[in-house]
Amino acid sequence: MIDNVTQVAQDVLMRECEEFQQLFQRHRELDERLSTLGEQLFLSTDEKVEEVRIKKKKLVIKDRMAFMVRSH
Repeated sequence: MIDNVTQVAQDVLMRECEEFQQLFQRHRELDERLSTLGEQLFLSTDEKVEEVRIKKKKLVIKDRMAFMVRSH
């Protein structure tokens, strides 16, 4: 669970920081693609590679956003 200080920092960054907004949006887009892939019964080799790549990108974005929140 996110503590209040973290939530306030996220809210401020969402309102005032274009980079944070873009990261948040990109994370959401990647999450939607993962959901789409997850709905399939079988994934092709390319789709499996894409799934791993998306998960790694999401982690990088999440880490960047967390750094921005801690720095705020």
